[in-house]
Amino acid sequence: MKTLFTLLLALAAGSAMAYHCPADMKTIDAKLATGVKLPDADMAKVKQLRTDGEAAHKAGKHDESVKLLGEAMKILKI
Repeated sequence: MKTLFTLLLALAAGSAMAYHCPADMKTIDAKLATGVKLPDADMAKVKQLRTDGEAAHKAGKHDESVKLLGEAMKILKI
C-alpha cells in the first residue's frame, strides 16, 4: 500500500510539473507588460521563445515548452 501511494504521489507531481507552462507564459507576459527595456535582439528572442513555448505546450511537448519558456525568463531575469 505504501508503495502504491508513493507511485501515485510521484505521478501526480510529474503531471503537475509538466503543466506549469501556462504559469510561465503568464509570468513572461506580466514582465513584458511592465515595459521592460531590452536590446532589440533580446526582445525579439524573448518574444520568439514565448511564442515557440506556447506552441510546444499546445502540441503536448511540455519538456520543450518548459525549456523554451525558461530561456525567455532567463533573458528577462525572472
